[in-house]
Amino acid sequence: MFDQEALMHEIADTAVVDGTDVALDPADSVEVDRLARTLCGDPPNLVDDPEWVARARHASDELPVSLRRSVRRFRRSSGSSGALVIHGLPVDEAMLPATPSVADSVQRAATVAAGVLTMVACGLGDPVAYLAEKSGALVQDVVPVPGRETFSGNAGSVLLTFHNENAFHQHEPDYVLLLCLRADHDRVAGLRTACLREVLPLLPTASRETLFAPEFVTAPPPSFGSDNRARPPQPLLFGAADDPDIRMATIATTALTPRAEAALAEFGRACDTVAHTTKLMPGDLVIIDNRVTVHGRTAFRPRYDGADRWVQRTFAIADLRRSRDHRPDDGYVIAR
Repeated sequence: MFDQEALMHEIADTAVVDGTDVALDPADSVEVDRLARTLCGDPPNLVDDPEWVARARHASDELPVSLRRSVRRFRRSSGSSGALVIHGLPVDEAMLPATPSVADSVQRAATVAAGVLTMVACGLGDPVAYLAEKSGALVQDVVPVPGRETFSGNAGSVLLTFHNENAFHQHEPDYVLLLCLRADHDRVAGLRTACLREVLPLLPTASRETLFAPEFVTAPPPSFGSDNRARPPQPLLFGAADDPDIRMATIATTALTPRAEAALAEFGRACDTVAHTTKLMPGDLVIIDNRVTVHGRTAFRPRYDGADRWVQRTFAIADLRRSRDHRPDDGYVIAR
């Protein structure tokens, strides 16, 4: 039987999700908090334990309907901005320890924030990590590290240029999830995103065609350590001409021909033109469609006083099966 009330709720939800921001109401935030805390109780309570991930996946089925619908629709179509911001998620601010300040810090023990990240990742597909990066931890800390201010990676605090996560890898993540636990002291750090769907209309036809040509090489990011293997030339854009995917990193992608250099420079200027900047506050989660959206961060000044900016990161892959030959024991860590 036709349910007009249900249809109206569906239309209302769609109106919200068509934007780039979703705000949970207080009751929904409380429910997410309850579910996340159940993952912090009975063992196993280690984030990287496959049994814990299974529990998180089960719990994700009970997330508030508005949150589940937002994530599901974003998975189907990430829209013109290629990013979704969800406000009002619990991170257990009162119980947070000091912001980590060591390189390669990760979250091994179950926490409210780790539970939130993993449940949402399960709504997008499956969480995944890379063994060469932060020891293959599923939930990673993105924090400033003393002495690494100029490092072009998650440990730095200077401008972080546009990139896809792990663009060099055969199995790059489909989604990047960034959950803010603490903002920077001065509230100036901004996540920058630029989606191909807004960038490409600004590029001349010749530049677009060049970006589809195998005239670029992308190396691993600094967070993967040294990797001197030769890599074959690849196109920057691939897939459907009217809605392609992208693999690039400003500091790691090299153009091999003069026309590729010119096209890459034009692409960078177009990204700056359309860029969206989001200043994350505690409880804000950004989901980035890594296939069509590059991201970076504005500069900020850390104080190294235990209260610096603290973001936790998780990757998700929509089809985990396609990386099976890279994951020992059918786990969640891509080992090569």
